[in-house]
Amino acid sequence: MNVRNLGISFIAVVAAFGTWWIVSESGSVSPLFLPTPHAVWNAFLEIMRDGYKGSPLMTHIGESLKRLALAFAIALLTAIPLGLLSGYFAKVRAFVDPFIEFYRPLPPLAYYTLLVLWLGIGDSSKVALLALAAFAPLYLSVVSGVGKVPRDRINGARSLGAKDWDVFVHVIFPSTLPDLFTGIRTSIGMTYTTLVAAEMVAAVSGMGWMVLDASKFLRSDIIFVGIILMGLIAVLIDLLIRWLEHNRVPWKGKE
Repeated sequence: MNVRNLGISFIAVVAAFGTWWIVSESGSVSPLFLPTPHAVWNAFLEIMRDGYKGSPLMTHIGESLKRLALAFAIALLTAIPLGLLSGYFAKVRAFVDPFIEFYRPLPPLAYYTLLVLWLGIGDSSKVALLALAAFAPLYLSVVSGVGKVPRDRINGARSLGAKDWDVFVHVIFPSTLPDLFTGIRTSIGMTYTTLVAAEMVAAVSGMGWMVLDASKFLRSDIIFVGIILMGLIAVLIDLLIRWLEHNRVPWKGKE
């Protein structure tokens, strides 16, 4: 993003913040529904100083990030190999696709109760829910990436003596990296949207739980704190992924 576009983004953020400040400070909207930026800042300082429900703020952030990291690691280790195989072998895709297409549109809460019955109310069911949310978009992106690999590139590698494993490692996988990184960014978004659902059952920590618990006591200032923190962390994660993409896939958009 060039400097001009960064300036436009900055102006948009400042305009949104200014609108929030004017509307909330004018008193036209109840603080219960729209707290002022000052109230949200004070709530943030309160949580930083005293924690929330007996746990420091960093504990809540750390618990959520731990669940996200474990779930996403599971998704990476399963969706990428299966996506490569499904994209290359039509029979594997025919076997896997019905299950992916069945569960992908389901709301997470629809099958979360089953995960709780099977895995208990601890972190296992929460990680499983987040991993399922991350799996489908990542898998579909890899399958799409394999489908875009030119056959001439694969045939050229085979004509030079490359075996199946060499074709996968040195031709197919690198060629899918642009779609893979797009899938990673999409998966992170899907995982984040599922975070509150994952932490709403028998949890006593996590950013999603903090937002949900604050809603029970009509603490909209704390809800705003949690949402803003989750959004900022998601932006930082996305910036990291985009930086990795820029460094590992320098040819994207230049083919």
